[in-house]
Amino acid sequence: MNDQGRAAWLAPLLKPASVAVVGASPKPGSAGYGMIRSAIACGFEGRLYAVNPNYQEIEGVPCFPSIAALPERVDHAILGVANARLEAVFREAIEHKAGAATIFASCYLPDDSEPKLLDRLRTLSRDANMPVCGGNGMGYLNLQAKVDATAWPPPEWIKGGGHMALITHSGSVFSALAKNDRRLRYNLVVSPGQEISGTVADYMDFALEEPATRVIGLFLETVRDPARFLAALAKAEQRDIPIVALKVGRTEMSARMAASHSGAVVGDQAAYEAVFERYGVIAVDDLDQMTNTMLLLSQDRHVRKGGLATIHDSGGERELLIDQADAYDVRLAEINETTRDRLAERLEYGLEPVNPVDAWGTGHDYEGIFTHCLTAIAQDPDTAIAAICCETRTGNQLHEDYGKIARYARDHSEVPIIVLNNVGAIGDDDLTVRLCNDGIAVLTAMAPGLFAIRAAFWRRDRASLPKVAPRAAPKGLRAKWQTRLSEPCALDEAEGLALFADYGVPVLPHHVVENAAHAVKAADKIGYPVALKTAMPGILHKSDVGGVRLALANAAAVRAAYDDIAGRLGPRVLVMKMAGKGVEMAFGMVDDPHFGPVVMAGAGGILIELLKDRCVALPSFDPASAGRMIDQLAIRPVLGGVRGAPPSDMAALAEALSAFSAMVADLAGLVSEIDINPVIAGPDFCVALDALVIPKAAQPEARNHGH
Repeated sequence: MNDQGRAAWLAPLLKPASVAVVGASPKPGSAGYGMIRSAIACGFEGRLYAVNPNYQEIEGVPCFPSIAALPERVDHAILGVANARLEAVFREAIEHKAGAATIFASCYLPDDSEPKLLDRLRTLSRDANMPVCGGNGMGYLNLQAKVDATAWPPPEWIKGGGHMALITHSGSVFSALAKNDRRLRYNLVVSPGQEISGTVADYMDFALEEPATRVIGLFLETVRDPARFLAALAKAEQRDIPIVALKVGRTEMSARMAASHSGAVVGDQAAYEAVFERYGVIAVDDLDQMTNTMLLLSQDRHVRKGGLATIHDSGGERELLIDQADAYDVRLAEINETTRDRLAERLEYGLEPVNPVDAWGTGHDYEGIFTHCLTAIAQDPDTAIAAICCETRTGNQLHEDYGKIARYARDHSEVPIIVLNNVGAIGDDDLTVRLCNDGIAVLTAMAPGLFAIRAAFWRRDRASLPKVAPRAAPKGLRAKWQTRLSEPCALDEAEGLALFADYGVPVLPHHVVENAAHAVKAADKIGYPVALKTAMPGILHKSDVGGVRLALANAAAVRAAYDDIAGRLGPRVLVMKMAGKGVEMAFGMVDDPHFGPVVMAGAGGILIELLKDRCVALPSFDPASAGRMIDQLAIRPVLGGVRGAPPSDMAALAEALSAFSAMVADLAGLVSEIDINPVIAGPDFCVALDALVIPKAAQPEARNHGH
């Protein structure tokens, strides 16, 4: 089913022409009363029915004893019944050809039989091809279509005409964001709950087909339909609709079961980070960041090139903004001489004509001064967003005047004009609401407000970057390695290095030996200095057991090192050429159960777990994308050369990482984890020094050996 097909499939649910409220009640305070009042209060323009055998009408809505008794087949049945009755009522809705259903109940029964109620409902909905919102959710608000399928009446101020869509797995977040903050105007809010039939991806598709949608917010616990979710993200990117996502449950400890350093460092959140990075999703950490970012990105003005220009009535708060802008990496606009002259025309003596502007002097004619100065900085060619930093309090003359100043600047400029509150406050103030309705976003609290501005700048800058170009692996290599990777044991290091070399990841000359004489012979052939590493099966982390000796300069040193390692760990040893000096990096791969393989790059050696300096991406990608990925790392300045050390060959490092990503993509489904630590990035080379490759077929004890 294509995207338009999914939207049409959801239409009976989200855009019904007829609705039956099953379990409606005239008792104030009850959920049944809330359902019927919600449907009425939203101004639903279709045909509305109540279902309750005890009444003829409820709140003026005709009431019928059952779904079967309704005068027509309804598009949407809102099922406000308890778990014990739910299955029977759901079957009745299906039998009488209801087009869709919303379920609030948890769908759990004590002493339930197998399959459980939730699974039975899923099967019923699938067989009937019926979209279902819920269970264990809050329903939805389609304010554009004037449909409220919730159990709690909305505040009177909720109206349509908004440009934000919100899809949230948390019912409390649904209520907190949809029914408390009057700044936020939505066209669609959905609480999909357990997604019986209809996933987050489906609702995203629907929202993307709505002309009113300018931004989509996601509060995610999980993704139940990864392929369609990725397709929805791709469509949002193609249509230039920003996605703002808050993923919770980021501290799951399945990484404890990882056999590689990469698995331990990357953790469960890595796949979401990689997905968000690939598709330009703005990841946020809390609800304040989420609401501010959605509000800013829902405005009708796009952010152009340049930085942030601000005006203040406090020197101290101006200094705070400068500090916070630096912390959040928000560039401040570099206003030109013309703008500085315009500021100097009106600023009182002692106030500097610079950005950020402290415009408060004696307070004389503050309205004229602030109007002139805010408009001047908003019109500067290097200004992307202009902000007046103040509080918003209804009835306070100063704050009301600041609102007029912001409106004037908006009318006389082309950039987004915002109000940035210095402290946090819920967006329930009348002045705040009026400003937002006038197209002036009021961002609450400086830190989350600056986060939103940075997000807008990041999204703007990302649009100018080349698209990620997938890199193809050499043909035939998957078939070559498939048999070995189907065996239930990890590759030894020599096998892993051979695998890397096949795919174009550079490795050093090496040989596996099983006695001291052969070790010396291999070292003589490779050339000194060399390293010796145990190659005994089952030892995944060689350094942890004293299985590595480095910088062996002659035959005597090789023989002594071999005798020590072999005597403690076993006779099989790998002899490898020592690499030149360089920066230790690490490449890795983990296989996510939802999104598949994820590539990691980060600081290597012992720093990989100490610093946890890593970035992640979906494979595969070209060298240019690999270079941008490496640029995100905290270790990046070290790669540029510090304290007299030469800079690393960034082109070689990016090429190696790109080749690694192609290998990971080519081997998808065969490999569980890969670890290359370290990768040495030298001034004119890049080589992999270590190899840990764990097939998906490997037994759990093989995966966890050494942990």
